[in-house]
Amino acid sequence: MTPRAPGKHALTFLFITVLISMIGMGVIIPVLPTLIQELTGLDESAAAPYGGYLLLVYAIMQFFMSPILGGLSDRFGRRPIILFSLGAYALDYALMAFAPSYAWLFLGRVLAGGFAATYSTSMAYIADISTPEERAGRFGMIGAAFGLGFIVGPALGGFLGDPSFTVTLNNWLGIVGTSLNSGLETWLQENAPRLPFMLASFLAFCNVTYGFFVLPETLTKERRRSFNLSRANPVGSLIQVAKYPMVLGVLIAYFMMQVAHNALPAIWSWYTEAKFDWTPRSIGWSLAFVGVTAAIVQGGLTRRVIPKIGEPKAAMIGIAAMTASFIGYALFSPSGGYVYFWILVGAVGGFTMPAMQGIMSRAAPPDAQGELQGAISSVMSISMAISPITMTNVFSHYTDPERDIYFPGAPMLLAAIV
Repeated sequence: MTPRAPGKHALTFLFITVLISMIGMGVIIPVLPTLIQELTGLDESAAAPYGGYLLLVYAIMQFFMSPILGGLSDRFGRRPIILFSLGAYALDYALMAFAPSYAWLFLGRVLAGGFAATYSTSMAYIADISTPEERAGRFGMIGAAFGLGFIVGPALGGFLGDPSFTVTLNNWLGIVGTSLNSGLETWLQENAPRLPFMLASFLAFCNVTYGFFVLPETLTKERRRSFNLSRANPVGSLIQVAKYPMVLGVLIAYFMMQVAHNALPAIWSWYTEAKFDWTPRSIGWSLAFVGVTAAIVQGGLTRRVIPKIGEPKAAMIGIAAMTASFIGYALFSPSGGYVYFWILVGAVGGFTMPAMQGIMSRAAPPDAQGELQGAISSVMSISMAISPITMTNVFSHYTDPERDIYFPGAPMLLAAIV
């Protein structure tokens, strides 16, 4: 059956959906340490593992629920799953914005991981409505939203989450001859770590309302299949691709690379706050810079460099650059300015993922490509569960004021070793 031609609003909605999902993920990173310390009453060192628990439960829920939601979208259609997931995201961020305790924050991350289907289901939606010639360009559009969201999200979160935001806001309002009243100004300052969550919830609510009116269903009834829980198995694809030795070997290396790489979102805010005394705004700007450099490498250089030097060499260059950047963060960053240099070095690590995926894709037969992508997704989810809890506990150990060695860069050094 010929894919259904989408209206311009449907594609716009999908772009905004992925953009908001990534902004929602990135916007909370700069303020999460402050909010966790506020809710737990613990100092920075003791509170860090609690941040790891939030990332751990998110990854576990995503690992088990993503294939289930994917199967449900094959059974009931893309539209209800996308809208349901986006609505759940909006409620989840509202819950976290007003969480009175860490337990409520934890529950919010459980729900977020369980309903994190907007990206994968959006890709399936595009596959439904696109011809083979259109597919790559439209997938690229979603990839651009993914990257743009990670640039905007941390910068916005760092800006809103900094108590000095009220000063900036008053300066802006002064242009039109007004200012915040004292009660609102005090409320904004006291709730600064929660403002990014409120913004993410508001944006998601607006988008789900927009999608309700403009997003048509694309999966016709004759193309739907019954839901089978045994097929929604995140481990099955790993078992299948283990039959191919080259794939298995590279997949193990890919897993180790992801464990190291996931140290960055897990520990970045804690590390920069402890080592350089950075504010949420400084953290947000640095993460936005990470997003810009990653977009340049992954969006432009990879497709030019990898075909010229080959996938194995590109993968090794990428791994070497990642290793150097982690060592730089840990041992050769006496001040915050050095971090930006190591971000540039680490951006070359963007060669690693597409190069490794290309090697595995060549080693797997044509009829096993779907299983391979499922295995890669499973490995990414497992690494997202292992890395945060490991890295935050290492950080906590080496920043404990009662210990002889104070070394906030310890997780970065461990990532370099991995």
